[in-house]
Amino acid sequence: MFNNIIYFIIVLLTYSINFPDNTHRHSLAFFLIMLLLSWFLFAGYCSFRFRSLQKSFNHGTVNKDLLAVRYRKLVSRLSLLAIIFFGLAVYLFDLKYWVELIPGFERFSLLGDSCAISLFIFYLITIWYLAYPVYCLIFQPLFTKWSYILSNFRLNIPILFPWIIFSLVYDVISLSPWPGLNNFVNTIQGQIISFICLITILMLFLPKLILSFWGCKPLDNQEKGRQLKTFLKEKGFKYRQLLLWPIFEGEMMTAGIMGITGRYRYILFTNSILNILSIRELKGVLAHEMGHARYRHQLLFILFFIGFIVLSLELFDLYFYLIFFNPLFISMGYSNDSQSLNLLYLLFSVPVLIFIFIYFRYLMGFFMRNFERQADLYSAAVMGTPEPVISSLEKIAFYSGKTRDVPSWHHFSIRQRVDFLRRTANEPKLLKKHNCFVWKSLLIYIGCLIISGCFLDFSPMKENLLYSLVGKTISRQLINDPENTDLYMDLAIVYNYLDKHKDEIEIYEKILALKPDHADALNNLAWLLITSPDKKLKNEKRALVLAKRAVAIKRNSMFLDTLAEACFENGLTDEAIRNIKEAISLATDNRDYYINQLQKFQSR
Repeated sequence: MFNNIIYFIIVLLTYSINFPDNTHRHSLAFFLIMLLLSWFLFAGYCSFRFRSLQKSFNHGTVNKDLLAVRYRKLVSRLSLLAIIFFGLAVYLFDLKYWVELIPGFERFSLLGDSCAISLFIFYLITIWYLAYPVYCLIFQPLFTKWSYILSNFRLNIPILFPWIIFSLVYDVISLSPWPGLNNFVNTIQGQIISFICLITILMLFLPKLILSFWGCKPLDNQEKGRQLKTFLKEKGFKYRQLLLWPIFEGEMMTAGIMGITGRYRYILFTNSILNILSIRELKGVLAHEMGHARYRHQLLFILFFIGFIVLSLELFDLYFYLIFFNPLFISMGYSNDSQSLNLLYLLFSVPVLIFIFIYFRYLMGFFMRNFERQADLYSAAVMGTPEPVISSLEKIAFYSGKTRDVPSWHHFSIRQRVDFLRRTANEPKLLKKHNCFVWKSLLIYIGCLIISGCFLDFSPMKENLLYSLVGKTISRQLINDPENTDLYMDLAIVYNYLDKHKDEIEIYEKILALKPDHADALNNLAWLLITSPDKKLKNEKRALVLAKRAVAIKRNSMFLDTLAEACFENGLTDEAIRNIKEAISLATDNRDYYINQLQKFQSR
């Protein structure tokens, strides 16, 4: 389930960065045939791999534990292969082009994205269908193949609920008659604020929707359920309901907790774990879930998703600037060929996908593993001994076919968890020590998030980088077009922003050497020679000459203001007043500035 969160994010990104060519190269028949052939190829390969795994077990090459390990690894690898086949459908077979031909799909992004994600889910269903015989060898389930597929579907689809709601909200906003709201949502601050508001609402009300989708029912009518409710009451733990979780027909041995507040908090147990564990062990598992609530792990997951958005917006902008101003990428970006544009965005997406993988698999995975350990230790503290949770973990490992020694990216292995719990006998302060480790790690993460945000979003670094890259790009273009005064003017603007006034003056001199009557260059150079903070660059007398030439060519309020400033700096106050009054009479904007200039000149 956790792997599929990453997979769905990658699939949606792959689809969203595609820009189909409206003059498509292939027919609908070609698209459908290639889609079908690629699925046959994918299904054939999956069938071959699962049959090979089944034969290995039947021939005694692998035992059940090793088979379980290989089964999970193979499902993960085939899921990644499904992403590749999905990418082929998007970029080679023009999936997005044909989807957006459906009326309403182009404007309402949720419809098109849902259609695309459905194709990927179909690939996943193919994997589940072909994986069932190997699953039976490992777990000996009592349910049918179709129940297995349906259970996988029902377990994983809720991952998409937040995305569906987010997309629906953003589609409604984009189609709304209030452009101000749409513009705000498209800013970095707007995206972060709207995400926080929506995710908070979802965390409160989404659990009920998911539980209904799963078909969960109250656990009140079972003896163990009543004893667990009594245990919760004794511990003063607030929750909404204790539920039976029928996922995989109740045969999956697991428990869970959903909801960030007591009023909207639900605790889930499957039939299998209720039947296998004793009431004491179930209380240990329940205390573990209470630990997740005690330490606000679900709220912290919101923090990680917000952090992902913040970091991605910051880093992706920087990366985009770095690649986009490369000459090769510039030509691709300005190309009318959709294939070149798609290739550009594919190249851009590679580090994005790597970042997604690293962020969720390693950074968030690090915290998830330690959150589980934190909950284990909390259970040991609540129960007064680690034995109930240790015993439950050992039974789950034995009956579910999982090996004790295989960790996942979001859980330590059973052996690692048990060994760590046994340390509590010799280290009474282990819970406190581990809590300190988790909170210090969180503070470091939050500190890095704040520092990066301040450094990249609230410091001039990003804009300076952008202008530097623009300057380098223009300089390269000038090598091929050394007499292009428009390019020189753009470069001068870049140097002005970067406070490189000496370089800016040199650029204006080059422009005037090529075109002596370039009015904007005359005016801008005159202003720079008057106002430069570097006294070595100032030259008031030459500025006056240049300003007069500029006004002679183009008599507008901005040029007259420059001439007035030059007159004022050269001691010609009356002439300065006369020119600034004319500037005020011609001005259509910035009148307050020109009036302040007049007051400055008159005050001398």
